[in-house]
Amino acid sequence: MRASRLLSILILLQLRPQITAPALAREFEVSVRTILRDIDELSAAGVPVYAERGRGGGFRLREGFATRLNGLLGDEAQALPLLGLPGAASELGLGGASQRLRLKLQSALPGDTAALAGRLQARLHVDPLDWYQGGEPAVHLPALAQAVLECRRVELRYLSWKGERQWQAEPLGLVLKSGAWYAVVRAGARTMTLKVTNIQSLTVADETFERPADFELAPWWQASMQRFERELRPGTALLRVTAEGRRRLAEKGSYAAQAVAAAVPEKPAGERQWARVKLPIESTGQAARLVLSLAPEAQVLEPAEVRVQVAEWATELVGQHRG
Repeated sequence: MRASRLLSILILLQLRPQITAPALAREFEVSVRTILRDIDELSAAGVPVYAERGRGGGFRLREGFATRLNGLLGDEAQALPLLGLPGAASELGLGGASQRLRLKLQSALPGDTAALAGRLQARLHVDPLDWYQGGEPAVHLPALAQAVLECRRVELRYLSWKGERQWQAEPLGLVLKSGAWYAVVRAGARTMTLKVTNIQSLTVADETFERPADFELAPWWQASMQRFERELRPGTALLRVTAEGRRRLAEKGSYAAQAVAAAVPEKPAGERQWARVKLPIESTGQAARLVLSLAPEAQVLEPAEVRVQVAEWATELVGQHRG
């Protein structure tokens, strides 16, 4: 651990004209005293590192000194696909490797290119979570990731809306979507998606499996998501929606935005600019709740059961709030 940190400090000193001990301590999440010991170790090994004391001071390398100790270690190679996602790398247990990899790649770039990469890294941040959402702890993620890489079978206890169940599975891949991790696993003849935070226990076996030669994670995930969305909203409702209502409806998700984009305006348009929208729906209750959330900017034309449900709930709401 210390050897890799010394190497990372050396590379960082090559990338920056000068850097302070507190900044290095924050970078590597150690104490300032540890950083000072590391600098002494580098100096004892013959690295020409100098200290500028006083306000605005810090450590720097002798001008013109450079080293190419930037070969990738095994965990750094694993972190390569996560280079722009430090949070995801940390969740997978590859946070330190991702940081070292970034420094090594940056040090290998020619002068102006390295400076540009440093500015981009300092000024561009990717946050995969939606607003008002925090990431759920995925405690079994690092072990599951290792099982995916090594093609090792797993035994897991999984909690879904149907209840708890034991699975013996072959993990084929991991997907990060909207800040949540999902595992694509094969259990018998079935390939399915499991949410990693719903895994209650996980045991990685010594036994390996042969990964299907024709399985590609990205196309499989895309087809799975399309199938899920079709099955999630099997019905259709015809709504009459104002311009303001269509704006608010489009914020409900991509399926709603697509329906709004295909809306047919009524003629004459009128002051509120009504239009007909064919909206995919999950159920009568879900559609009725959505229409009520748009009130008074939307009316249900079809199906009749959604109209009835909206009317019943609206009447109940009036009774609850009157007086």
